[in-house]
Amino acid sequence: MNKKQPSIVTIGFSPAWDITCYGKNLEWGTHKHIDKQTISPAGKALNVSKALAWMRQKSVAAGLWGDGDYQQMQKAVESLWPLITVKMTVACGHTRRNITVIDTENKKEMHLRSKSELARPEAMEKLNADLKDFVNENSICVLSGAIPENEILSDAIRIMRTCHKAGGKIVLDTSGPALKEIIATGLIWLAKPNVFELGEISGEQINDSSADLVEAGRKLLEKTEIILISRGKNGAVVVGRNAALKGRCKKREEVLSTVGCGDYLLAGFLSAVQDMSELDFALKTALKVASVKAWGWTENTKWQQIETDIKVDISKVE
Repeated sequence: MNKKQPSIVTIGFSPAWDITCYGKNLEWGTHKHIDKQTISPAGKALNVSKALAWMRQKSVAAGLWGDGDYQQMQKAVESLWPLITVKMTVACGHTRRNITVIDTENKKEMHLRSKSELARPEAMEKLNADLKDFVNENSICVLSGAIPENEILSDAIRIMRTCHKAGGKIVLDTSGPALKEIIATGLIWLAKPNVFELGEISGEQINDSSADLVEAGRKLLEKTEIILISRGKNGAVVVGRNAALKGRCKKREEVLSTVGCGDYLLAGFLSAVQDMSELDFALKTALKVASVKAWGWTENTKWQQIETDIKVDISKVE
């Protein structure tokens, strides 16, 4: 009998509306007409669900969203990404707005990020109760995005324990002091730091070489089973208990924007892992998905049309 396909549940504490403006020759002190503007419900957790939807995979989008714009978010998700089931917990307040400005002529980006105010104790308590209704032993729970410190961090860890107790596998993609503290709990099945964040966990600066990254990743395997390390233009490294691999795309296209690429990397990896694939195939899939996101192909191209056309170099790291 085939094992039931896991259900991916993305959980975000700091959601956002992403406002992206595209223009040419954008300089300080000037007034310019932009070429295009997009407004989309986002945040790192929801971005993972959106990436999975682009790959024609279902997921559940959970976490917090402000009551002032909840219906607007729900309508946008249901119309644009029907494979996503929205099970957000309503929190008091408006969801933050993040602004990205992209100069397409000079290949420059600026990211303006506001602080989220939704993750208050009462909202986290309600989210913890809501997750008990649908997280189970068949769930992969992706906790992605910023996690506030102090008492809210304790609430976040309590939510992870709830998911873990229900039998769910916990995936973590965050940064800052919360990253190291959560890894130390031993609750995490898969962690996805970048090179800088891996240094935050290790307590020292780590060179972006595959050997150094694997060495640092292996030190964490007592607390987690898989470390997926994103390296930007240098690709990614994955460290498991039985293998360590590095990879990057052979194809080098013009990068339109790096926004969301790490979320697409994680989604691509999880889409392959949930099919019980080996780490090398999961890493290949992750790098393909992240690359086409960076190239801007996800807006006008279907995953099934291009997945076999993109070649990736994968090799072992001893």
